[in-house]
Amino acid sequence: MQQDKKTTHRAIIHLDMDAFYASVEVLDFPELAGLPVIVGGQSDRGVVSAASYAARECGVYSAMSVVVARRLCPEGIFRPGRLERYQEISGQIMAIFRDFTPLVEQISVDEAFLDVTGCERLLGTTKDIAEAIRKRVREEIGLTVSAGLASTKLVAKIASDQNKPDGITVVPLGGEAAFLAPLPIKRLWGVGKKTLPHLELLGVHTIGDLCRFPLEFLEKKFGKQGRHMYFCARGEDRRDVEVVVSEKSIGNESTFSYDLSDLNSIKQELLFLTTKVGERLRRKGYRGSTVTLKIKYYDFKSITRSCTLPQASNDSAEIYAAILRLLPKTEAGKKAVRLAGLSMGKLRTEDTPCQLDLFGGAEKQQRQHLTHAMDEINQRYGSLTIKPGRLTAKTRN
Repeated sequence: MQQDKKTTHRAIIHLDMDAFYASVEVLDFPELAGLPVIVGGQSDRGVVSAASYAARECGVYSAMSVVVARRLCPEGIFRPGRLERYQEISGQIMAIFRDFTPLVEQISVDEAFLDVTGCERLLGTTKDIAEAIRKRVREEIGLTVSAGLASTKLVAKIASDQNKPDGITVVPLGGEAAFLAPLPIKRLWGVGKKTLPHLELLGVHTIGDLCRFPLEFLEKKFGKQGRHMYFCARGEDRRDVEVVVSEKSIGNESTFSYDLSDLNSIKQELLFLTTKVGERLRRKGYRGSTVTLKIKYYDFKSITRSCTLPQASNDSAEIYAAILRLLPKTEAGKKAVRLAGLSMGKLRTEDTPCQLDLFGGAEKQQRQHLTHAMDEINQRYGSLTIKPGRLTAKTRN
């Protein structure tokens, strides 16, 4: 973080969708407009993934227990998450961002950094660019996005949260420290629950308060973190916008409505998750080599077990077979299971050459044709319209 080299002034935009999951629900179901929409499933064991601004007025926020959310907002409309739909909309939004600059760093499904340095001659000022992006997202997608404009990622990220929803905040070059100074110290990156009490003992309640202390003191008191906080408090951040070429992994997990002790029930849940992950891999045009199984027990202790497939795959049957080989390496069936999940890593595109399968080629090709036909039906009529027979008794959104 040290600024020991000449700094090139950059134009950074941080774009953050407003209550994204909840907003997509309203987009698809307009009758929910203005109501306290809470995304987080219908089980009391879950947590809130997103809350509309009407729900936030009741005190509901992300990561809150669903039980607490129901108590705070009894009139709330609870919706189960629809990750595939959110990712579909996210892809459309990110495509709009990339129409303005190739330097887009997507940091989650609903936010990204854009480096528009040097785009002024073609597209106007940084604010002009941000407003044009916001207008396109509003008109083409039907959602609102808030923006923070600054010379660094750090300040742009904090600025985008200042005027939500549907707001824009511009921090002029040279005004970074003044912008940050009155904000609560907990807004600063690197200040967590452990560090905050120590800073409060020093009389540090705002970011500006931290600027009273010299670098040497903060380094002695907090080590490397002290150095990091010293420069962040002044808005200094040399990190570049990094373009992520592809996803690192694709997975899914489920918290059960009650702890599962029956091994067959656990296997059925894993089959459901495997089927969903296989669909997502094929839709995105990926195969994966590393299969990872995650199990969280009733006592909240969790473990992961992984294996590498002999050949990268997006075949749900092959992935499920690997999951069944990993399952005995856990205590599922002996200890009650609260959550199960799986992910596929070491992704490659489907057109990436791979080692030929010398055995079972005809059978695999036949299964691929069948899977392709099932995917087409499911994409047209809804996920899991056609599914493995063992899942016919399950009803899922």
